[in-house]
Amino acid sequence: MKGAKDHLIGKTFEALFELEDMREVIRRSLPTGMSATEETAFMESTANLKSVIEDLEKGTSENQTNFPQIVDRIGLRYREEGSINIQPIQAAGRLTPEARKALISYGDGYSTCDSCRKPFRLDKISRPPIADFHEELAGFVNMDTARVVPGARRGFQAVTSSLVGKGDSVIVSSLAHYTEFLAVEAAGGKVREIPLDHGNKVDIDSMAEKIEDVIREDGKPPSLMMMDHYDYQYANQHDIRSIAKVAHDYDIPVLYNGAYTVGVMPVDAKKLGADFVVGSGHKSMASPAPSGILATTDEYSDLVFRTTRMKGDVTGRKFGIKEVEMMGCTLMGGTLLAMMASFPHVKERTQNWDEEVRNSNRFIEEFLKIEGNKVLSEYPRRHTLTKVDTTHTFDKVAKEHKRRGFFLSDELSKLGIVGMFPGATRAWKLNTYGLSREKIDYLSDAFKEIAVKYNLNVD
Repeated sequence: MKGAKDHLIGKTFEALFELEDMREVIRRSLPTGMSATEETAFMESTANLKSVIEDLEKGTSENQTNFPQIVDRIGLRYREEGSINIQPIQAAGRLTPEARKALISYGDGYSTCDSCRKPFRLDKISRPPIADFHEELAGFVNMDTARVVPGARRGFQAVTSSLVGKGDSVIVSSLAHYTEFLAVEAAGGKVREIPLDHGNKVDIDSMAEKIEDVIREDGKPPSLMMMDHYDYQYANQHDIRSIAKVAHDYDIPVLYNGAYTVGVMPVDAKKLGADFVVGSGHKSMASPAPSGILATTDEYSDLVFRTTRMKGDVTGRKFGIKEVEMMGCTLMGGTLLAMMASFPHVKERTQNWDEEVRNSNRFIEEFLKIEGNKVLSEYPRRHTLTKVDTTHTFDKVAKEHKRRGFFLSDELSKLGIVGMFPGATRAWKLNTYGLSREKIDYLSDAFKEIAVKYNLNVD
């Protein structure tokens, strides 16, 4: 049936592209209407579209499908249409239909600026309701002020450049993402890592000792603590509330890294004790890249969202309303509008987090029926991202297979499953977020089917 589905995918994209060609004819015409030449071109595209629709109406085809090209050397991306995608960082970033429609309509570069009026700032635009969206974002994570940013990393950078001075120490987890390191380095600071306990979680018992070490060495407390709720390596849950309490005992502000939480599960930042919240739009909020959010309390909003005070020495020009860390404005055009279009669905889906976690555990339970498979993340799972170990199963097959480690991703691809890092057969990650129960069962059966094919024991 794969050929049949490929036919549907290819023809659907053909129809979409033909509609865009028709739209381009309309765009080029005068406000008063189309010329004769333009009308001819429009009707030719209409006839092409009818032909594509007729092909769809005739039913599916098992024949080889030639997918249309976007332009030379840029082909279609259709993994979400054609496969089950378990790629760790893509699962919760799949766009909603509403977001895809927003991209079609608002894809032009500065489309958000159509109705921009004084004070000429992104978060003040009322049509479309961007100002309201900023207020909703703050409420979504229970913070006082929020801004959209080009990815979580820019949120980290805005905070570190505001709070961290040259030589200052910043406390991070031993599982911290590399962008946290880069944000501290860019500000001239240095990272100090909290060690992990035996379960690969932040060792809260050693936090105070680490902070005391910094105070002895630097003569002052760390200027910031950046902590992941769920880390990117194991997606283990870290006790943010207890971590924040220790930090606040030393008057250290806490940045909550919600790259894997904001947009997929409920987040009450004040309840957790966070002073800053950073989220990833393209990782967890069904938004295009690059997008994300930065939110904070009233205590820090005037600092992180401070406005420029600089004045030109020749012209005397000043731009007081522009926020320094935001470089004036951040997300323009389709990126922001798609993020906004997905937001109602994103808010709703966070209430279904328990079901997502149940599906994750449902898959892992079946995955562990392949004798020798292990879970390196905490288990039972509390997240949909999981790190597994197949050293004693699929890696054994890889050692004898002519394709080596690539055999597993090859076999999965044949069954319509993508997103696994090619060549990985030892420790690797997958994410089941957003998969229906039917797809979870299909995914489970696929791994067991491959195991049986290569004479691995399955319970």
